[in-house]
Amino acid sequence: MATEACPAYAPFFGFAGVGAAMIFSTLGAAYGTAKAGIGITGMGTLRPDLIMKSLIPVVMAGIIAVYGLVVSVLIVGALNPSEPYSLYAGSVHLAAGLSCGLTGLAAGKAIGVVGDACARAYLLQSRVFVAMVLMLIFAEVIGLYGLC
Repeated sequence: MATEACPAYAPFFGFAGVGAAMIFSTLGAAYGTAKAGIGITGMGTLRPDLIMKSLIPVVMAGIIAVYGLVVSVLIVGALNPSEPYSLYAGSVHLAAGLSCGLTGLAAGKAIGVVGDACARAYLLQSRVFVAMVLMLIFAEVIGLYGLC
């Protein structure tokens, strides 16, 4: 039964948050994987022995999608059809989904750019590896901020 605090359309906002978290974080992970993969492929044609060490950006980009999955599961767990769902809860869940999704998108973009550039630089100078890992960790932290 719909009330003023719990209108019938309130769950829409909750499910929109679920969609935003999954879609945007997955798009970020896909972009990061593709962009870093292009750099690794270019580097691997000249030095195939460095490929395994350069796969770190691809793995870290995949973790971004897991963040979106975690937030989506948490939001869906709060949606119970037998209990009233307030408009406030729907707005909070929408904001949580957008926060996680958009930070996942930004983190995926950062991981892709860093992974591509550093994989190509690692071909020429092996000292770049430590700097690459540090930059990737800081890029991953952008996605972690969306979980808060």
